[in-house]
Amino acid sequence: MTDCIFCKIIKGDIPSYKIYEDDNVYAFLDIAEDYYGHTLVVSKKHCENMLDCDSETLAGIMTAVQKISRHYVDNCGFDGVNIINNSGVSAGQSVMHLHMHILPRKADDGVNLWPEREKLGIDLKQLHNQLKLQ
Repeated sequence: MTDCIFCKIIKGDIPSYKIYEDDNVYAFLDIAEDYYGHTLVVSKKHCENMLDCDSETLAGIMTAVQKISRHYVDNCGFDGVNIINNSGVSAGQSVMHLHMHILPRKADDGVNLWPEREKLGIDLKQLHNQLKLQ
């Protein structure tokens, strides 16, 4: 895809801070600088998101996510990671190319990705019937 920013980064047309690369993925630091070590793991195959990619592509990207995450914890001084994927505009996806976010975490970093929210008063039995796979 010629106008995709991630495709341009993968091809080297746009510079990046590469963290990892294999046959399936290209991983680099997010230039937003919003979280320390924020890493994007991008599929080399252009898919819009995880909802339209094939299982092999998704497996390849998740294998790389795990490898990079283990490296961050085992070798780089982090205590854990958050793995985030936004699939679709309504879910906050801003670049329409399959990618996962790795946010390396330290116990005292002050980041709260799950702020406390009020209960919605959902009928869980009804919701279960609506959402379960048959």
